[in-house]
Amino acid sequence: MSGGGRFDEPVCPKALRYVRIQNGQKTTLIDEPVCPAGGSLCQNSERQKPALIDEQWKRDREKRAKAGQGKERDSMGMKAVEGGVLAAKGFMASAAAAGIKYKDRTDMAMVFSSKPCVLAAVFTRNVVKAAPVLWDRQILEAGAPVQAIVANAGIANACTGKEGMDICIREAEKTADCFGNAFGREAVLIASTGVIGKQLPIERVEEGIESLVRDLEEGASAATAASRAIMTTDTRNKEFAVSFMAGGTEVHIGGMCKGSGMIHPDMCTMLSFLTTDCAISRELMQKALSDDVRDTYNMVSVDGDTSTNDTCLLLSNGAAGNPVITEEGEDYEAFRRALHAVNEALAKKMAEDGEGATHLFEVRVTGARNKEDAVCLAKSVVSSSLVKAAIYGRDANWGRILAALGYSGVSFDPDKVRLYFVNDIGKLAVYMDGSPVDFSEDFAKEILSQPEVTALAEMGQGDGQATAWGCDLTHEYVSINADYRS
Repeated sequence: MSGGGRFDEPVCPKALRYVRIQNGQKTTLIDEPVCPAGGSLCQNSERQKPALIDEQWKRDREKRAKAGQGKERDSMGMKAVEGGVLAAKGFMASAAAAGIKYKDRTDMAMVFSSKPCVLAAVFTRNVVKAAPVLWDRQILEAGAPVQAIVANAGIANACTGKEGMDICIREAEKTADCFGNAFGREAVLIASTGVIGKQLPIERVEEGIESLVRDLEEGASAATAASRAIMTTDTRNKEFAVSFMAGGTEVHIGGMCKGSGMIHPDMCTMLSFLTTDCAISRELMQKALSDDVRDTYNMVSVDGDTSTNDTCLLLSNGAAGNPVITEEGEDYEAFRRALHAVNEALAKKMAEDGEGATHLFEVRVTGARNKEDAVCLAKSVVSSSLVKAAIYGRDANWGRILAALGYSGVSFDPDKVRLYFVNDIGKLAVYMDGSPVDFSEDFAKEILSQPEVTALAEMGQGDGQATAWGCDLTHEYVSINADYRS
C-alpha cells in the first residue's frame, strides 16, 4: 500500500469495498482489493480506479460552494447572488405582525412588483384544496397580469367553505384598494399556511395588509423579513437567488419558501414564491416551472403527507430588459437552468429543515431502466419511515433501503443492485450484486453522523437516474405534531 496510510479492515477481493486511505490530512477514496489474511494488497490483483461518483461528489460540492459564495459564474454565466425573492429588479417585499395565530412575531408577508407580471404556477394535487389555492388557480387560468402576493402563516384557510373563499376575495380587494385601485383584485395572489379548518380573522388580516403596503421595501433585508414571516414550524427561513445571462443581458431569478412538515412528493406543505426580471413568454415560463417541479419540489418527502395548500408561484416583470424569450433555445436553456438551481436549493433547504430533523437525507438512484423508474425508486426510499428512523439512529441498515426499493412497484434484478452510503467523509459499500458486504460499523456510523447523508443505489438496469431529498425521523417530529393545533 502506498501513501503511508491504513485500511479500515481487510476485505475479500471478490467483494470490492470502498476503503479509506489517509495520507496526512488528505483523505482519498479508492476501490482497492485486499487479501483477507493479512490486509495487504493482493499481488495478482489490479488496483481499481477511484469511483467516478466520488470525484463527481467532490466536484459538485466545490461547484456548490463557489456558487454559494457568488464569486464566479459557471460556464453558462450563472452565479448565486444575495437578495432572495428581491434579487430581481422591480420587486419589493414586506412583513407584518397581524396576530393571526402567533404572538410576538410577524405572520404576514407581501411581494409586490411595480410592473405587471406574467404568472406561472403549480399547486397541490390533493383533492382537498384550500381556498387560496382555488383563488390562485382561477387567476392562473385567466392569464391576466398580476402584481402582488399576500401570504399569511398560522391558519391555512383550508376546509373553510364559502366563507374561506370570501376571505380571499376580501384580501385581494383590500390589497387593490391600498394601492389606490391601480389594479384589480384579480392581480392579487393569496397564500396561506397553518392549521386546517379555522377561519382567518379577516379584520386582523386587513390591518396586516395595510401595514404590508405601507412598509414595502426593496433589498435583501426586506426579502429576508418576508421569508421569516411565512414560517410555521420551520426553524429557519429559506431563500436563494441567482443571476445569469440572457440575450447578452444580466437577469435574475430568486425566491423564498416555507416548508417543514406535511411534506411529500407531489408538492408539499410548501409555499414557494419565485420572482424574475427576465422577459419570457407565459407559455415557456409555465413549461419551465411545470417541468422543473418534477425534479425538485416533487422529489422532497419529510413525512408522507401531502398538504391542501401547496403553492408555487413564479412572477416575471421583464424589468431586466432582455429580448423576450419566446422560443426554446440558448436563452431558454439558461433560464431553465437558473430556475432549477433556485428550486433545487429551496427544496433541499426544506428537506434539511424537516420537523425535528437532524440529517438531510439524499437518495440517488442510478442505472435504472428509465427516468420514471428512477424517480419511483428514489421516492420510495426517501419516504420510508423505517429508513428515515435508521438514518436518525446512525444505523447502516441497508436491508430497509433494499426493501423500500423492492416495494416501489418497479421491477429490477436484486442481484445487480449495489448500495452505498456516501458523503464528505467517504463512500461505503454495504450491498454488492446480491450479497451483503462485510463493512466497518465504526466507519458507517462516522458517515451517518454527518449532517448530510446520501444513500446511493446503483440498479444495473439502464441509464435512468433521479435524486430525492428528505430527512431523518426523530422523536422531536412526534412531539411537534402531537400538539400542533395548540
